[in-house]
Amino acid sequence: MGTVTIAAPQTAGYETALGDAVRAWRDGGLVIFPTETVYGIGANAFDPRGMGRLRLVKGRNDGRPFTLHLGQPADAANYVGEPSALLRRLVRRAWPGALTLIVHTDPAQAPIAQGSSAEQLGELYHDATIGLRCPDHPVAEYLLSAAQVPIVASSANRAGGPPPRDVHEALRDLPDAADFVVDGGRARLGSASTILEISGNEWKMVRSGSLDQRTIERMVESQILFVCTGNTCRSPMAAYMFRSALGAALRLTPQEMARQGYRVASAGIAAFAGAPISRGAREELLARGIDAGGHQSSALTVEALIRAERVFAMTEEHRRAVLDLAPGMAHKLALLDPASPVRDPAGGTSEEYQRCARQIEAAIRTRVEEFVNEDRHWQ
Repeated sequence: MGTVTIAAPQTAGYETALGDAVRAWRDGGLVIFPTETVYGIGANAFDPRGMGRLRLVKGRNDGRPFTLHLGQPADAANYVGEPSALLRRLVRRAWPGALTLIVHTDPAQAPIAQGSSAEQLGELYHDATIGLRCPDHPVAEYLLSAAQVPIVASSANRAGGPPPRDVHEALRDLPDAADFVVDGGRARLGSASTILEISGNEWKMVRSGSLDQRTIERMVESQILFVCTGNTCRSPMAAYMFRSALGAALRLTPQEMARQGYRVASAGIAAFAGAPISRGAREELLARGIDAGGHQSSALTVEALIRAERVFAMTEEHRRAVLDLAPGMAHKLALLDPASPVRDPAGGTSEEYQRCARQIEAAIRTRVEEFVNEDRHWQ
């Protein structure tokens, strides 16, 4: 029998419409399906019948695995036993999306290894690496999640041909290769995913694609921004304390933190560029073993807000000023201390600076714990 075309519904009802395609994967069949980049052709990695057919279609007799496609970002946890902070950060920020990750990992430590044979794992891992992709397409999300078996896939074209952007292009190149083709409309991006190789907290670009170098560089960075008025007292104290506490929590030196993409900055909504940190703030930091003598104030900019992953304001007035400058920042903006505003000690006594520093320090402990725990999860 030839390839059967299934028209994916535009809204709900996937379970009824796509059931045959899901069952085909479980039974060793091939399915062509849409993603946001191009159409792919996939098989159950643990079924030798499907894998044999997929290798024949793609002309791949080298035994190397195809990319594992995931229905949800959190599914990656089943295939990587000890994920680095960088890997979790990319999964959290880029997926679902047009990014393929080649991850260096020990297959024996992955949960999927429990109860799987060496032959099955060989269809997923090669030289202690695995390729992972989580498409940003509702049809792909449903199919890959509903299959409940590991689905590996490649673009739905013969070797050397252009990747198909719709069902017609896929069937023109592979007219009878698959059991089913799911028509989810024309691929939104129409170009291949970007591929990164991840080894611990180091990365390199293997193939440029839908996501460019600049976008990737922003994704691998983890920048925290603190905002006050003049950027000489409260926000620099918070930034220096956060950087110190985060380094201790991650057991990283400042140089290692910078190399792994951690950035901590501060700015003022009414700051003049180049002013030094106030004497009282510097003394409070020195009392904690932190030297902020090199600080120079800077004015808050839209670009700084866009680059930041989290933005912490000292008071409600600062929070409103941030939103006035960049209304779209609400999702990553919060008060440093939700219980109480951090009052400005500028021009005040040493006791006022001490109270301010203690409040900031207590809030920083909470914020660092939140940040570190966030990077311990896949979502």
